Amino acid sequence: MRMEQVEFPIRGEPFGSAQDRLVEPRTSRKRFRRKCLKNGTAQMTQQHNNQERPESDYSRQTVKRRGLRTGYTTGSCAAAAAKAATLALLTGQPVKEVTIHLPAGRDATFAVHRCEWVDDDRVMCSVIKDGGDDPDVTHGAEICVTVSRDTTGQTGLRITGGPGVGTVTRPGTGIEVGEPAVTRVPRRMMAESVSEAAQSQGLDPNTGFVAQISVPEGEEIAKKTTNARLGVLGGISILGSTGVVQPFSTAAWRASVHLAIDVAATNGLSHLVLSTGTRSEEFARRHLDLPDMAYVEAGIFSGPSLKRCVMRKVKRATHVGMVGKLSKMAMGYFVTHVAGNKVDTTFLASLAAQCGASPEVQEEMRQASSARHFQEIAQANNLLSVFPLMCQLVCEESRKLLGNDADSLIIDTMCFDFDGTLLGHASTSPDGIPLVAGSATGRLHG
Repeated sequence: MRMEQVEFPIRGEPFGSAQDRLVEPRTSRKRFRRKCLKNGTAQMTQQHNNQERPESDYSRQTVKRRGLRTGYTTGSCAAAAAKAATLALLTGQPVKEVTIHLPAGRDATFAVHRCEWVDDDRVMCSVIKDGGDDPDVTHGAEICVTVSRDTTGQTGLRITGGPGVGTVTRPGTGIEVGEPAVTRVPRRMMAESVSEAAQSQGLDPNTGFVAQISVPEGEEIAKKTTNARLGVLGGISILGSTGVVQPFSTAAWRASVHLAIDVAATNGLSHLVLSTGTRSEEFARRHLDLPDMAYVEAGIFSGPSLKRCVMRKVKRATHVGMVGKLSKMAMGYFVTHVAGNKVDTTFLASLAAQCGASPEVQEEMRQASSARHFQEIAQANNLLSVFPLMCQLVCEESRKLLGNDADSLIIDTMCFDFDGTLLGHASTSPDGIPLVAGSATGRLHG
């Protein structure tokens, strides 16, 4: 699920429950800008204690506010829909809006999109998810909850999954295999909201109810996430630890990377590929014979990903990327966001000098407008050895980053160009990288 995309510690208390490890899916900014808000979305109340400590780093905004709207998690929407359905079931009257308390420490009022009686004993209510100004693929999704009394004699709330909600099929997500993909905090929020509704109608707060969550189009939405790679099949996950979605949260992005590593490690994979982007991952697949779960889109978080691999006792990690990101890593910068540091063409020119570049070519490289421009100059002057050298430096800097843990992880690096050519590679293993038969530096063939 690149999913509300979870650093560890993740949402919830520090080093929170494993059941909060799934994260909300993201979509591209371009697609996001085309989205328009639908009627009937949640409106947050203005009651907020600015001194309250957020439930976790996940709730902290990681970009300048600039008027960006916060939104609500799928977990908050499910809790609101569950409360509305319970009230309608007990009162026999349709519910138009409902207020719940968020783990973030404030209340939020949600408009009920649909309130329908399935039969005499079941009511379905839905809420449209408003992700605010975050590029989240679940934005606009209808979160439906059907509530009925529990006739088995159990107390409290029993949660089941319906169409469009994923089922966990592999260990490592923090949710039992076979259960619907609903994490710990949303489960708690739903139980508390249903209990409040029961109490408001004079019932014991532990009265037994069953809540089935479903998401129309959830299975299609899930195709835009990494759910399947994590073993969550058939739909999206119901997530969130604070109840609130912060726009463009890099903490959530980093958390999703950590989750992918955790799931892979839990399922016994010892060799992971840490790509800087989708294209470099695609190119790497043509050279490495590894299962789908082994490929982790680390993005700008190569350093945190390496440390996570060590923590999870992964034996081998292969960096894959292009010249721009890898050049930063070769300098020891392992959080490679463009806003944090730019490509240093002077550094790249110094590498070329070690490979025999003339003073004139070095100066041309220093004046290069981009990493790609540097690459083109190097290729035009037959300085191809600069790319393996850069890969070697990435491996060396990775070991420095890991410090005393460096010997516990074999580190590889593979550098590609924009067309899929493998420009160079290096490894801390004397045996090199276990490439597939016929793979070598040069043009890739499908």
